Amino acid sequence: MPWQEASAAGEQRRFIEAWLRGEETVAALCRRFGISRKTGYKRINRFKAWGYAGLGDRSRAPHTHPQATSADRTTDGTRIDPLTVQDAASRYLLACRGLTQPRGPQVRRVLERVLREYGLPRAIRTDNGPPFASLGLGGLTPLAVWWIKLGITPERIAPGHPEQNGRLERLHRTLKAETTMPPKPSHRSQQRAFDAFRHGYNDQRPHEALGQRPPGRLYRPSDRAYPRRLRSPEYGQGVTVRKVRTNGQIRWHGALIYLSETLHGEPVGLVPQDDRYWTIQYGPVQLGRLDAHTGHMFPTATKVLPMSPV
Repeated sequence: MPWQEASAAGEQRRFIEAWLRGEETVAALCRRFGISRKTGYKRINRFKAWGYAGLGDRSRAPHTHPQATSADRTTDGTRIDPLTVQDAASRYLLACRGLTQPRGPQVRRVLERVLREYGLPRAIRTDNGPPFASLGLGGLTPLAVWWIKLGITPERIAPGHPEQNGRLERLHRTLKAETTMPPKPSHRSQQRAFDAFRHGYNDQRPHEALGQRPPGRLYRPSDRAYPRRLRSPEYGQGVTVRKVRTNGQIRWHGALIYLSETLHGEPVGLVPQDDRYWTIQYGPVQLGRLDAHTGHMFPTATKVLPMSPV
C-alpha cells in the first residue's frame, strides 16, 4: 500500500531523498514508490515549503477559517459559518453572510455580489486556509485565480499570525458575542441577526480609531467597476509566456514542468534571472523559481507586510 501507515514519514523521506539526488524523473519515482504523480508532487511541494517537517500525515483542517468566525449551530441543528468582508481603511462591513457550505463556489457567489455592488479593490487579504489559499505554488486556488483575472492581488497573512488581520479578528469576536450567544433557532433567523449587526456596525456604532465615527461616514465604494468579461494576465517585453495544460504542466525546453492544475488554461510568465534560474509568475503573483538545469521548481514564500492592528 502506498505510504504505509506504520512509516509514512520515513517512506516519504526516502522519496524526497531520491528526488533530491535527481537520478530519476518524478514519474519514475512515483512508479517505484507506488504512488500517483499527483501525490508525488504534493509531497515535493510540501518539502519545498516546510522541509522535512512537512512530511508525514498532516491535518486537513486550516489553522484558522479565513474571513469567518467560529462555526455555530443554530438550535435546529444547522451549521453556519459567517463569511465577512471588511474594508480595511474604513472598517466598513461589506458582507456578513452565513454559509452552510463555506467552500469555493458558495463563497464566490457572495464575493461576486459584493464586488459588483461596491467595485473592485486593489487587493484582498485573507489567511492561509481554503478556499482562499492552498499549499500549491503561489498558494493559488480557483478563487485567487478569479481575483487576479479581475485585477485584484491576493494577499495572505503569515501562517499563525492572525494579528496581521487584527481588524477582522476583533470584528469576529464582537460578531460572535452579539449574534450567536445564544444561537438563533434557524438559518434564516441567524442571518437576520447578522444583517442587523451589520447595519448597526456600519451606521450607528462609533469607532475610536475613526474619531468616534461609524464606518458608514467614511466608506467610499471603489471607482473600479466589475468588468463585463474576465481577462487573463498579460506580460510585457522580456517575459516568456507558456500556457498551462489541463494536467497543470508547461512545456519548457523539451521537458514538462508541473506547476498547478488550478492554472490550467492560463498563461504564466517566465523571467530569466541568470543563465540557470527563471522566475515564474502568474500576473502579480510570483509562483517560484525554476532551475532550468534540473527542471526543479522552488516555491516563493508569500511575504505580506503586517497590517496595523488598530
